[in-house]
Amino acid sequence: MRDRLWLPAGLCLRPWALSDVSAVLEAFAEPVMGRQADAPVTTAAEAEQGVRRRRDQWRRGVAYGFAVADGGDTALCGVAVGGVNARHSTGWISYWTTAAARGRGVAAHGCRALADWCFTDLGLFRLELGHRTDNPASCRVARAAGFAPEGLQRQKLAYDGVRYDVELHARLATDPRPG
Repeated sequence: MRDRLWLPAGLCLRPWALSDVSAVLEAFAEPVMGRQADAPVTTAAEAEQGVRRRRDQWRRGVAYGFAVADGGDTALCGVAVGGVNARHSTGWISYWTTAAARGRGVAAHGCRALADWCFTDLGLFRLELGHRTDNPASCRVARAAGFAPEGLQRQKLAYDGVRYDVELHARLATDPRPG
């Protein structure tokens, strides 16, 4: 199983490292990013715990998280596949970007490479992802990575007492590769 992939624009998809703690902490300092984390990331210790959790999930084969790093090996984005179901050959894709990486195609490159990796290295057939309908940038990432919209999940997520609709996207191993 490959653990490093070279992407366009001098980017690299690689497993998380403890040297990424400061980049993770900086990324999650933005209030809106709190919604993207599976646990709070407000201190260096919490960021380190998150990196260690991703590495542990990889070892156990339950989720595979990658950093999308630039030519200087600085993490700009996180992409992951979780909810891996070997029986049905499915997985759930998630992603986030640092403020500096937004609008540069970093997340789309990362998601596209992650999907290809899931199909070839993990042997998955179907990948799904979802985004709040009030997040058009995330929708652009999904579409650029070849994930087709499939429907609306009404009021699926709740943040601060407000319910949000989620648009579901999927990509199949048999779908054409995005350009």
